[in-house]
Amino acid sequence: MRSFISFIVLIVIGLLSGYLVSQHSHPFIFMGFSAFLVFAISFINIEIGLYILIFAMLLSPEFLSGDTGGASLGRGVTLRLEDFLLVIIGLSWFAKNSIFKELGLFLKTPLNRPILFYILACVISTGIGIMTGTTTPLSGFFFVLKYFEYYIIFFMLINQAESSDQIKRFIFCLFLTCFIVSVIGIYQIPEGGRVSAPFEGEVGEPNTFGGYLIFIGIIAAGLFTKLDLTKHKLLIIALILFIIPPFLFTQSRVSYVSLIPGVLVLGYLTEKKVISIGIILISLLLSPLFLPDTVKKRIAFTFTQQEHVGQHVEIGEMRLDTSTSARIISWKGAFDGWIKRPIFGYGVAGFGFLDAQYPRVLVEAGIIGLIAFIYLLYSIYKLAFNNLSKLKTPYFKGITIGFIAGYTALLFHSLAANTFIIVRIMEPFWFFVGIITILPVIEEKEGLELPEKKKLSFNSRFST
Repeated sequence: MRSFISFIVLIVIGLLSGYLVSQHSHPFIFMGFSAFLVFAISFINIEIGLYILIFAMLLSPEFLSGDTGGASLGRGVTLRLEDFLLVIIGLSWFAKNSIFKELGLFLKTPLNRPILFYILACVISTGIGIMTGTTTPLSGFFFVLKYFEYYIIFFMLINQAESSDQIKRFIFCLFLTCFIVSVIGIYQIPEGGRVSAPFEGEVGEPNTFGGYLIFIGIIAAGLFTKLDLTKHKLLIIALILFIIPPFLFTQSRVSYVSLIPGVLVLGYLTEKKVISIGIILISLLLSPLFLPDTVKKRIAFTFTQQEHVGQHVEIGEMRLDTSTSARIISWKGAFDGWIKRPIFGYGVAGFGFLDAQYPRVLVEAGIIGLIAFIYLLYSIYKLAFNNLSKLKTPYFKGITIGFIAGYTALLFHSLAANTFIIVRIMEPFWFFVGIITILPVIEEKEGLELPEKKKLSFNSRFST
């Protein structure tokens, strides 16, 4: 009977393949076959699918679909290859869980409720925005879908991670991806202009690249503080040294500023915090002596730009440059807009482009959305600190320390950038959130040598 069914399935596949080949172009067939292959591989082994996703995070091209009405620099809804990969890998994950129900779909963690509240706030505000005409259905749908994608990464990771070796492989691939894009960034420096991540399209996003490099670099530095093997420390030093040049030449002032609280928190969390913070402060004070002229001019430009029509903000006798002035004025505009719709806002992507995370959440999702967003940010902090107090493994503690410090840097970065909705930052961020969440469970499982049948019983541990 099984042989007969297999024979019928092969005939159906053959007929379907023949039909598709006759009706569609070769590129379409190739993309379809590639999507099916990724789906099949991920269904068989979701870990491989996650590796594919890690490298696609920063090394995939972007596409455009639809019109956001100015919500994304007037360039439409930005879709990247990893968006499609995530959909395919996510569908394979859902399919596998529907067949093997014992695997669990959304494991219970301290972040489930905050994630749910924030997603509901975004969905409700966007739904109201669509009904009242402030949000277009296409842009609202795609932006909310992107937010949901990030949390799918989180749940896939905590569902899949089962051993410290597996975690180390994931982190190695995340670091390797950062190393590759850093090398590409270094090659951009002689061309002049601001360095951005590869495959950004015609208009790069240096602020995005700066935030990403800060986050990964500080996590690597946190791991460095806890590593014992000289070989591994040398690899971490090499990674950080390759991160520094492209980071500086992003000329991203918000990234420069956010680096300071990030490294100070990193120093505070180390065992010799007084010495570490002292070294960091001295390095920051002496940095003007060693920074490239391009970087110093970029920082000074904030206050020394020649008089220009767009300089509307003054501090004493100093005029802020047009970019900074425009950002501050947009914050005021967002607040004025929020006053008119204070509860649920205008809906995601319903107020036009605003390059600052907190005012954007306030005006798009209202006070309800902002409260849900702050609750989510606080819950991540609380989870990371609670897990740091539980962990004993130096490697795990180093990653957690680095994550807390890198997360702090992103919180400051988001004062002048849409940090927590930018795909290039949020996909690796939520990957690391998943790693931090699962570390105590893995450490306990491996330390106690739990029997095989208990290796997936995470829910009770997360709920304590």
